[in-house]
Amino acid sequence: MLQIEPTRIERDLLGEKQIPLHSYYGIHTLRAIENFKISGLAVGQQTHFIRALAQVKKASAQANLHFKKLPEQTSTAIQKACDELIQHPEAWQSAFPLDPYQGGAGTSINMNANEVIANIALEMSGHQKGDYHILHPNDHVNTSQSTNDVYPTALRLATYSSLDELLNVLNALIECIGQKAAEFKYVIKMGRTQLQDAVPMTMEQEFRAFATLLKEDLKMIRQMRQLLLEVNLGATAIGTGVNTPPGYAKRVVETLVHLTGLPLKGAADYVEATSDCGVFIILSSSLKRLAVKLSKICNDLRLLSSGPRTGLAEIRLPELQAGSSIMPAKINPVIPEVVNQIAFRVIGNDLTITMAAEAGQLQLNVMEPVIAVAMNESIQLLTQGMQTLNQKCIAGIQANEQICLSSVMRSVGIVTLLEPILGHAKCDEIGKQCMRENKTVPQVVLELGLLSEAQLEEIFAFENLVSEIPSAENQFEQVS
Repeated sequence: MLQIEPTRIERDLLGEKQIPLHSYYGIHTLRAIENFKISGLAVGQQTHFIRALAQVKKASAQANLHFKKLPEQTSTAIQKACDELIQHPEAWQSAFPLDPYQGGAGTSINMNANEVIANIALEMSGHQKGDYHILHPNDHVNTSQSTNDVYPTALRLATYSSLDELLNVLNALIECIGQKAAEFKYVIKMGRTQLQDAVPMTMEQEFRAFATLLKEDLKMIRQMRQLLLEVNLGATAIGTGVNTPPGYAKRVVETLVHLTGLPLKGAADYVEATSDCGVFIILSSSLKRLAVKLSKICNDLRLLSSGPRTGLAEIRLPELQAGSSIMPAKINPVIPEVVNQIAFRVIGNDLTITMAAEAGQLQLNVMEPVIAVAMNESIQLLTQGMQTLNQKCIAGIQANEQICLSSVMRSVGIVTLLEPILGHAKCDEIGKQCMRENKTVPQVVLELGLLSEAQLEEIFAFENLVSEIPSAENQFEQVS
């Protein structure tokens, strides 16, 4: 027998809706569920964002109590409900079922939070969900607020928080590459430019350069993240602070500082801050830069491990899975390949964020939801991608020392070391003869009687082959 789920009736300016009795969300959320069936994602999956919304709402409730905009009992009930979301956001995912892709500049998400907080507060106070005559989503939870200051402030807090893990994972990756560089200190190999033989180097130098590439981005992202700490909370609808008491904006930001422990500050110009998304352009650009560098490193790892019989084969990557459904014994560089694909997605997200930031009109940018989606995805993909690259690839790389050394001694590129002694023109001739007769540089030089075997041994000694400009700092010091 079909059982009918019990419901409650809620009303808005468009009419009435039956809401599942157990649901903490209300009519505004239900309409958005019906309107925006886009991606199959849900706002509740973004626990950093749920926590940030609750922090904003709690700070607002405290500020409203200070200015006597809310009775103490109502403010306290709202704050306790917010604490539940702050402490256990993962437990409330089902209460935030909205698709993050939506029109309305995030109004549906803000109302979702207002309704959930109101209903949690009502239950905690011994009332039924939907008893909004006692505690109302708009009239109480949303007092002195607008979506246009709540949503962007929560987005900044959530983004700042989610970058913590990314920075930790990036730091761990840098350290792992540094350890590999130290392991490869005495592995001599050929450097290459334009995919052609250049001059000798050590594999330590090659891997150290990878670490330095990423170390620059660690510093860059940390710097850019600080820009998120300027918020427009208290701006309300367009930045004028309409419907707030004098001094509210300053007070609510100070309260939020206390709740989050972050050095937040109010915007220099609240009207400007309410419409501008420039911070996300800059931050996304720094994530794109990291993605490009990770992709370059992965391209190099694929080249250096190519073969293994007919390619460079200078390194061996961990063998993780069969590489072909038809070719036996084939192993592919699957981890660098997946990180390449992550990089492509992050680059695409950067373009999305740029276009969305540009699409703001007059006093509001309504495209912030897609900025939130793209930014969150880029951070998650990069975090998981770097962790996978570290644990399943970099940590297990081995050097094929004999192949590397053999390539150096067979290369025509080492003739460069003879240029200061024999001159550029003579070295050109030596190089051409090596190529023409398939001989090594020492062989040709000895045949021509240009240098003795002892002289060649001295010139091509390890310390001469891998000369290096001294570094101004220890490249592998732990990043604080």
